[in-house]
Amino acid sequence: MTKIRIAIQKSGRLNEDSLKILKECGIAIDNGKDQLKATARNFPLEVFYLRNGDIPQYLRDGVVDIAIIGENVLIEKGEGITIVERLNFSKCKVSLAIPKSVKYNSVKDFEGKRIATSYPNTVKNYLKEKGVKADLHIINGSVEIAPNIGLADGICDIVSSGSTLFKNGLKEVEIMLRSEAVLAVSPQINRERELLLSKLQFRIQSVLRARQSKYVLLNAPNNKLDEILALLPGMRSPTVLPLAEEGWSSVHTVINKDTFWEVIDELKTAGAEGILVCPIEKMVL
Repeated sequence: MTKIRIAIQKSGRLNEDSLKILKECGIAIDNGKDQLKATARNFPLEVFYLRNGDIPQYLRDGVVDIAIIGENVLIEKGEGITIVERLNFSKCKVSLAIPKSVKYNSVKDFEGKRIATSYPNTVKNYLKEKGVKADLHIINGSVEIAPNIGLADGICDIVSSGSTLFKNGLKEVEIMLRSEAVLAVSPQINRERELLLSKLQFRIQSVLRARQSKYVLLNAPNNKLDEILALLPGMRSPTVLPLAEEGWSSVHTVINKDTFWEVIDELKTAGAEGILVCPIEKMVL
């Protein structure tokens, strides 16, 4: 049987988030400790656990068909590799940072300065767009120490919470790009595996929609029903059912989690009562 081969990060946060979304897609993976490859029990899928920075080359060579990878890594090393799904997790920034004590005016301040980074292509392209020339020191590993030991005037690195910069006496001064986990596809994927990818994408999209939504049930007096329904979104339209108590209806709908509390406040003001909120496991459209 043909199996689609997916690469995910060998360890770290992206590894955990990648396995989580596959599990939510109903895919069971036998993953022994320190395994470099595992097979799904209930879907034609093989999982390869690889170093994040090596994944673009494995995709390019056709060793794996798809990968869950940080967009920042593709921008740095994945030219020609297609993104088919943005996954909305493992978000970060790729930023320029300098010592806290140094005054900063603009990106022009990096002219002629030394920048330590693991993302030389990203920095080079960004500075070229800004008309700035700097000396890049390529470091594989922790770059935050570089200004403190006199190796560089600033750094370019991934920033999530900013705590690592703070601990090393640095401040973020330029956000070059914002990144998240994406589903990327090898340019060498064949037709048979493309069909499997479509099935996997369908599952992933159902999970992502569910993560962004809440199922809401509420009671509404019929004389205020039109006003309440006008506030509600839904996959097509809210469901309205009569209650046993005359003059009242039960309303069922789906609300995006980003606007959830604002909509709930408006519903209460409009007269909605007994509002129940439930998580959604999958949302298939």
